[in-house]
Amino acid sequence: MKILGIETSCDDTSVALYDSEIGVAENLLSSQVDLHDQFGGVVPELASRAHTVNLLPLVEHLMDRQGLRPRDLDGVAVTAGPGLIGALLVGLSTAKAIARAADRPLAGVHHLEGHILANALSEPLVLPAVCLVVSGGHTELVLVCEVGRYERLGATLDDAAGEAFDKAAKLLGLPYPGGPHIDRLAREGRPDRFDLPRPLARDPRLVFSFSGLKTAVRLAVEALPRPLADQDVADIARGVQDAIIDVLCQRLFQAAEQHGVPAVYLAGGVAANRGLRGAVEHESRRRGLHFVPPQPVYCTDNAAMIAYTGHCHIAAGRHDGLDLDSFARAPLASWR
Repeated sequence: MKILGIETSCDDTSVALYDSEIGVAENLLSSQVDLHDQFGGVVPELASRAHTVNLLPLVEHLMDRQGLRPRDLDGVAVTAGPGLIGALLVGLSTAKAIARAADRPLAGVHHLEGHILANALSEPLVLPAVCLVVSGGHTELVLVCEVGRYERLGATLDDAAGEAFDKAAKLLGLPYPGGPHIDRLAREGRPDRFDLPRPLARDPRLVFSFSGLKTAVRLAVEALPRPLADQDVADIARGVQDAIIDVLCQRLFQAAEQHGVPAVYLAGGVAANRGLRGAVEHESRRRGLHFVPPQPVYCTDNAAMIAYTGHCHIAAGRHDGLDLDSFARAPLASWR
């Protein structure tokens, strides 16, 4: 089964082909980082316009490289949401047109399900499992009972962890997106200089909060002489990294213990963070839990995870009509 995947939920235009016989045959991406860097974040209207320019050439390039025509596909999968509505509509309209012209089934994919199932692109999933979905827009814990059956266990009460990374990086004068720069600089920072708060550390609920941490970082930066010394930046980066990772790990393994699962997973852009991957790997080994991190290329927004997830839907007999609509926000729901 060959499934074309399209992902345009934010600022990356991506297309991919998933072949059930060989796995991911192709995964192409056109980044808009340089476009949005000057604004310090994603500008929705600019993202939508860039998708309209980039998407069809990417699809044509992929199909040419694979020697395929639209009727050679077995289905088309596309991110329906959550995300930026204008950006999503570009991908959804294109996917509908291809599916209609080729008379092939269309599968609308929830973006978070795509991130979760990206773990299956590395090796078969061990289920049930608790997955920590952590990115610039999401921080939540999901119980994955089986593919297509999910239960949300808890989420952030305010800001996402990825947003906290990016805001801290901006305060330090680091380029957008800031998370990878924090991760890199933290390895050079001293762990005992800035002891930043671990919000809700004693709260028994499976919830997160990062707004207070951002305030603490701002106050710490404002108290330093200007211009910031390289070591000051590295030390604060280390404090931010340690604080966020401590909270994420605490909640992930708290959820795993409560639900007695044999495995834990990471998903989303922050899943590429080396510090987080190392901490979860260490604690999983100590507790005897299965954990294999997703490949970094499948952590950020990509169409390979959408194509694979669409394959799961279509193989199970679930697909959508051409009246499928996009959505900016909606919880991940079970469909099996």
